[in-house]
Amino acid sequence: MTQKTPSVQELGELLFEAYSSKVPLDKSVIPASLQKDHAYKVQHEVTSHKFTRLNEELIGYKISLTSDETQALFASDTPLYGALTSSAISDGTIELDSMFSPLIEMELIFIVQEDLTIHDNEQDILRKTLIAPGIEVPDSRFTDWFPNVSLGQVIADSAVAGKIMTGTPRGDLSYEALDGVRGVLTLNGKEIAAGDSSEVLGHPVNAIKWLVNELSMHGMVLRKGMSVSSGTFILPKPLERGTYEVDYEGIGTVTLEVK
Repeated sequence: MTQKTPSVQELGELLFEAYSSKVPLDKSVIPASLQKDHAYKVQHEVTSHKFTRLNEELIGYKISLTSDETQALFASDTPLYGALTSSAISDGTIELDSMFSPLIEMELIFIVQEDLTIHDNEQDILRKTLIAPGIEVPDSRFTDWFPNVSLGQVIADSAVAGKIMTGTPRGDLSYEALDGVRGVLTLNGKEIAAGDSSEVLGHPVNAIKWLVNELSMHGMVLRKGMSVSSGTFILPKPLERGTYEVDYEGIGTVTLEVK
């Protein structure tokens, strides 16, 4: 007998329960064959539960798979997005034991000052946003997840949204100033990774434009006040206890303490 495929509601409930109880799921619980459109419906279901059952608010989005290397890990030819809710905001300190299996990434954070539309070009996006040095801590509700889950599982799990840390934003950065920005990640003062903004769809503003267009296909908009973690400069690294700092050339620094 053919096994019944779980519904969007059933899959959303499973992922929400893992999120709220902090008990991770075995990957087999969510079908690896989940197609992209179906997976986004599951993600939206989980986000809705966060609103109605935990009183969380939508504060923005994260963009994943913005480089050829990260897309290859999950057999994708496009980026993907995940919703960020209020619990994703870090004040600069993270308790490692409060996470599932966290990683760390270097990402610029765009803070929307005016609603963005599909008609906005690169200069419009820069005019309507502030840009801050940032750190993203991806985390999954699945055990043994990186890079061992499917594209559909990643999307369903809110693009493995965990935490974001945002440094001091700036509104004076030009398109040229964001082109080829070098970032250096240190742990307890020792360099552990470096990369540049060309890894983010060639230029971080391209990632924001992609997100605006992708959200519009799901009937959603990047609104004033939202933050967007725009894509990693590096392959993610396991999160450890200690003091992380990222220095973005010409933009600024941001620090994260992991206890």
